[in-house]
Amino acid sequence: MEITPETLSKITEQGIELAYTIVPKIIYAIIFYVVGRFIVNKLVKGFKRVLEKRDDNPSLNNFLVGVVKVILNVTLFIGVATTIGVEFASFVAILGAAGLAIGLALQGSLSNFAGGVLILLFKPFKVSDVIVAQGHTGVVRKIDILYTHMTTFDNKEIIIPNGSLANNDIVNMNTQENRRADLTVGVAYGTDIKKARQIILDVFDKDERALKDPAPVVYLTNFGDSSLDLSVRVWAKTSDVWPLYWDGMEAINDAFEKNDIEIPFPQRVVHKAEIS
Repeated sequence: MEITPETLSKITEQGIELAYTIVPKIIYAIIFYVVGRFIVNKLVKGFKRVLEKRDDNPSLNNFLVGVVKVILNVTLFIGVATTIGVEFASFVAILGAAGLAIGLALQGSLSNFAGGVLILLFKPFKVSDVIVAQGHTGVVRKIDILYTHMTTFDNKEIIIPNGSLANNDIVNMNTQENRRADLTVGVAYGTDIKKARQIILDVFDKDERALKDPAPVVYLTNFGDSSLDLSVRVWAKTSDVWPLYWDGMEAINDAFEKNDIEIPFPQRVVHKAEIS
């Protein structure tokens, strides 16, 4: 096909008209983007400062800042696309379809994400708390949006999905100021229970970590196969419970030895049968 001067002139005119139509939109879009990015950064920084003043929770603050940042950037992107000439309804439909596909592909991760949101918002535990969860006991070291990181007392790292944490029981050892140490002490049959009880109470009366209110108590709770079992209940500050437990058991043993209180051990008597 031969291009005549008339045809070339029409193409040139159409190109100029198209340029007059598109170039301003592109310039407006660039200006819109630059100004929008500046505003988004200012808003995100301001929001972060407000959160830090309101509540010093790094995990929750980082999550909320991230959510706000994503929302503002998506809004900016839609605004730029609309300025160029993309229809808003079509753009939203594409985003909806993409979101549905991603959601179906990442169901497990979304469950962990939702669990992380609930944990960060309702705060059933925080970093440095000792918790029992999913069969593990340890100190919470980090709370991410998908996983919670714990360190056990023998220095193992446990990483638990937040979806499982949010939908199951959690025992938090640090929410209460005081806790009770429960000890079980066995004494031999024939022991003076009142004497044994007083010896145990004297042990904790000398320990400053044992609270006076509620006062320590000692009860006979079981007639065992080889021993009379005494249950000891002592209240202490949460941070003192385990040291008090361990030191108390050792101190009771020493006190029993000094006062000739026998701590029995299981015995089995075997009778030899005579065959006639």
